[in-house]
This record gives sequence, structure tokens and C-alpha cells, in this order.
Amino acid sequence: MIEFQNVTRMYGKVLGVNDISLSLAPGAYGLLGPNGAGKSTLLNLLIGQLRPTRGTVRVLQQDPRNNHELMRRIGYCPSFEGMYSGVRGLEWVTFLLQMQGYGRLEANCRALECMELVGMTEGMNRPISGYSRGMRQRTKLAQAISHDPELLILDEPLSGLDPIGRAQITQLLRDWISMGRSVIIASHVLHEIEALTESFLLISGGRLLASGTAEEVHELLFNVPVEIHIRCNDTRKLSSILLQNEIADSARIGRTDSGDEVLVLTTRHSRQLSSTLPHLILDDDLRIYEMRTADDSLQSLFNSLMKIHRGEL
Repeated sequence: MIEFQNVTRMYGKVLGVNDISLSLAPGAYGLLGPNGAGKSTLLNLLIGQLRPTRGTVRVLQQDPRNNHELMRRIGYCPSFEGMYSGVRGLEWVTFLLQMQGYGRLEANCRALECMELVGMTEGMNRPISGYSRGMRQRTKLAQAISHDPELLILDEPLSGLDPIGRAQITQLLRDWISMGRSVIIASHVLHEIEALTESFLLISGGRLLASGTAEEVHELLFNVPVEIHIRCNDTRKLSSILLQNEIADSARIGRTDSGDEVLVLTTRHSRQLSSTLPHLILDDDLRIYEMRTADDSLQSLFNSLMKIHRGEL
């Protein structure tokens, strides 16, 4: 479906994406990365809006640059709002369908169907200038799916939606994927992607750092040093056991905001720790009340992957 071969995109002296190679079969993929990671640059290369500085891009086995026939097979929902404020939402979607080659009547019927599908039945005959950000987002999604594309490319599709809107659009996208259609969804919010697909592409600093399922990505990080906080009934005893058995690289006693003692461990052996704790609870009369990583954020994940990429871990 998609193939990048050593693709680099420069903005002057700034790297947008850096030597990315990948090959994706048809399916649903989440493109994850912090803001400024290069996600939008990668998507703009996919739709032919940008030309690679080096390397080659193929989408559905074609060069996307200035390829009007290919664009009829792709649906794109951008993160920006390039919409005509003075027209009604239904008119806007109809007009874009006519640009795809649909006749006026067929375009209007299809636009009406898709506006209803994204929950814009009540607002579709109002001028776009009066739309909230969430209504604009729904309308952009309606135009992206209106011509029934083979590949749907979405850049932050849930941005600006309220909780009800997020749930509705997430379900719409689940239904789309369940019909065997291909989707690439860019986001910096991990749980938004996890609700739709198990296949991830992780990008940061313009580089593709990892790809696979969430389980495979975390497996990659199993031997990376991680800080773990444990509340238990005897922090000093647990600390001594873990250090003696070389499960923890370092340990110290800290305090929670409520004043409870907490054992702060640094370890490269998360797998061994998780398999050892149940035995310690049984054999040494230890009780674990809480166990968590110090920072389980998406940014922390990317920081660790960047260190692996640079050879620091």
C-alpha cells in the first residue's frame, strides 16, 4: 500500500523527516509522535503535497506527486482548516465531490449521506463561519470519506471534538476499519490510536523509531532502565532483597505527597522484577499496595526510543 525508500525531506537546513524506509501492507496504522515529530510532513509526502528531498515515495504503487487519479483513491482529513467560511457545510462537501468528478445530483446525495454519518444533520445547512471547531472537524471528515476512498489519511482527526464527539467518530472509524478499509491516523495521544488499531508507527525527530503492536514496542523497552515506585509494608526489606539479588540497579526511600514511604527503584530488569515479586509476597510476608512507573507518558516512551536509536541504551 505504502512504500518509503530512504526518504528525507529538508526545509532549508531543517530536517522534516530523516532517511525513513518503510513498507506497509493494506490495513489500519497509527502514526504516533509528539508535536513537531514529523507526522504532518510524512502525511504531506503521502498525498503528494511535498516532494522528498531524497528517496522515493509510492502510494498504491504510484508516485503521489501531482497525481490526480491517485487522489481520487485517497481520502485526506488535514489538521488545518482550509474551508470557505461563507458557504454551508453541505455545499462545501458537495463542491469537493464535484471536483472529484461526481455530477451535481450524485455529489449532493453523497454529501448529504456523509454529513449525516458524521453527526452534522442539524448543522449542515448553516454557514461554516458559525461552526465550532468540533463541527468543522466533523465536516472535514465527511469530505474525506465522501468518495469512498481506498486509503483514508487522517491528521489528528479527533482534535477539537468534545467527549461525545470523540466517541462517535471513534466508532465511525472502527466501523470503517472493520469493513477492511485502509487507514493511517496521525496523533500524539496514545489511547486515541489504541482505540482504533494495534499497529503503530512511532516517529520522533523526523525518524521512524519503531513499528509494531503496543506489546512489541513495550517488549523493546523491557531492558531499558526504568524508575519504578513501590508502596509496601516493609520498604527497607524489599529494597535489600532486590539489591542483593541484583534485580535493582539502585534503590532509595522516598515519601508520597500524603507522607507514606515509597521505594524508588531504578532497574534494567523489569521482566525479572515482575516475575520475582509474587514469590517475595508469599515467601517473605511482603504486601505490595501500589506499583507504578515514575513516568508512563508517551513522551517518556519516545525519549527512551531516541536513546536506543542513538546507542545510549
